[in-house]
Amino acid sequence: MMASLLLGISSLCLLVWSLRQRAAILRLREREKSRLAEGLRSLAAARSDRDSLLNAFPDAFLIADAQGSILHCNEAARALFGPAPLAGRPALEILRDARLAAPYLECRNSGSPASARVLLPAEAAPARARDPATGESVWLVDAAPVPQSGGPPHIRLLLRDLSSEHQLEQIRKDFVANASHELRTPITLVGGYLETFLETPELLDDRPAALRFLGIMRKHTERIACIIEDMLLISRIESSDASALRMETFPLAECVQDIIDRLEPLIRTRQAAVRIALHDPDLTLEGDRFYWTQIFFNLIENALKQNLKPGLQVTVRSEVASGALCLEVIDNGIGIPAADLPFIFKRFYRGGKLHAQNEVPGTGLGLSIVKRAVEAHGGTITCQSASGLRTTFQITLRRERLNRWRSEFPQIPKACSWRKHAGEVADEITPGISRSARAP
Repeated sequence: MMASLLLGISSLCLLVWSLRQRAAILRLREREKSRLAEGLRSLAAARSDRDSLLNAFPDAFLIADAQGSILHCNEAARALFGPAPLAGRPALEILRDARLAAPYLECRNSGSPASARVLLPAEAAPARARDPATGESVWLVDAAPVPQSGGPPHIRLLLRDLSSEHQLEQIRKDFVANASHELRTPITLVGGYLETFLETPELLDDRPAALRFLGIMRKHTERIACIIEDMLLISRIESSDASALRMETFPLAECVQDIIDRLEPLIRTRQAAVRIALHDPDLTLEGDRFYWTQIFFNLIENALKQNLKPGLQVTVRSEVASGALCLEVIDNGIGIPAADLPFIFKRFYRGGKLHAQNEVPGTGLGLSIVKRAVEAHGGTITCQSASGLRTTFQITLRRERLNRWRSEFPQIPKACSWRKHAGEVADEITPGISRSARAP
């Protein structure tokens, strides 16, 4: 009896101990699961922070393992090389072009960082950030090893788009080259005539020939002055200095009529007609009247100079559409060749323009000045042309932009008349040249 009782008590104690051990094991497992879950949450948070940081980079960022497969990439890389998933794919397959892959291969083979600046033609350029004219793109490709504990290093790849900087540098180089060429030609002509006078002074006794030579020299010195003035005007517009705009409210019809009056001799010579057709005769603009005078003067003068046949009709009109004010200069002349249209706003571009044989060609900066002046006022300008039918330059100004000018520039005083403003600018640019020689 006693033995049975002791056996029962022993069994009960063993059961209690077993239950306690099981409870302890369960508590331990719960703690381990909790620590594991916390670790996973921390790891997920760290990965999220890492992804957020890398996705904030504007440059494409990739990490490849020792076998060359992509382990990780950011949003910029997916946008550049997508839409197919990049993880797990070979780096060489993603880079595709051997010029992009060269720094990666050099880094993998040597174990040292490598970088290169790569110019890709249109057919090899990624879809993003191509030059709209040539389709080319420029990339900085940088590769570096990422050490791994107990294993071969991974490779970090960074691709930075340098296309915009490259385009700006090309524009700068082209501008310097074109400016040098445009200035060299008239300077060479003037120098040639002066040398002729020095070598054959008896020409000075031939008054008609001397006057003819001096007239040619004067034309080309005026051309030099115009080129310099236009170049400084573009520089002033592109200075991004808000105070350079002298804001005032002025009637557009009066501004255009002043231009027509100034161009009256050329209009009469061309047997042309210039008409103002505004949707509101009392339409006013709020902006820098001097620059708006330059805009319409250049557009109307271009139409007159490039159409030599009599009967040209030029119309300056306006309309309001989709919350924007549209200003148009339309002519029914010979038109602009389709091949020239993409380039007409480039500096010094003259394409296949027509000039009379006895005329000194223009500076090639007029339409470039127009475009920069319109953009300085928050607008856009486009050109459409049908050969032999009509050419239309359309300026679009958003109304909300027009309404903000006064609040954005309350410190800018009202500008004086455009004639005084034009004189101030001309005096600042070419103080030693007569006002008649500087007329735009």
